[in-house]
Amino acid sequence: MKSSFAVIFDMDGVLIDSNPYHKISLKQFCAKYGHNLTDKQLEEKIYGRTNKDWIPNVFGPLPAEQIAHYTDEKEALFREIYNDHVAPLKGLVPFLTILKKNNIPMAIGTSAPGANVDFTLNKTGIGSFFDAILDDTFVNKGKPDPEIYIKAAHALGYDPQKCIVFEDSISGVLAGHNARCKVVGVTTTHTANELALTDLIIEDFEGISLQNLENLFIS
Repeated sequence: MKSSFAVIFDMDGVLIDSNPYHKISLKQFCAKYGHNLTDKQLEEKIYGRTNKDWIPNVFGPLPAEQIAHYTDEKEALFREIYNDHVAPLKGLVPFLTILKKNNIPMAIGTSAPGANVDFTLNKTGIGSFFDAILDDTFVNKGKPDPEIYIKAAHALGYDPQKCIVFEDSISGVLAGHNARCKVVGVTTTHTANELALTDLIIEDFEGISLQNLENLFIS
């Protein structure tokens, strides 16, 4: 019997607490090219955006080839820095196991490049839980545009209004709401106050139940 809802996870800051390492790599990468960014500038110019969106925000207009080169360089630096620290967010694997046992379809919808998705799934061993995986190649319009979550919902065979999105970034929360999904905020990157527009807020996946998700659809 088909589940009444499906679940879509952002990756960075949701499945893994990778954003501290993205922050290090972003600052190192940008400083190498003469851009010493503050934390506030990282939030305003970069977080929640695709590489092809944020790189021109920082460096100005660039040819597509240069953006691709910068993307590969920055992401390789991130993987090198994060390599020995990769772990699923606390409580994630038991939570995914519960969803799987209850036949809840699951997808990843991320602005990250495929190399980072493969890296994450290989390191954590959680790839088999997901019925669909959408990386930055599926994204023409970055968050807060709802494109990635609409596509992820359709990949699972569900109307977005019947999907729950797990997000850590403000632009991602807006993307989820713009897709008309329910949104659960994960406080790895922003405070609970900053994620106040979500339908539910969690620190990690410990203690969250199937009933918590079902309750989101009860008005």
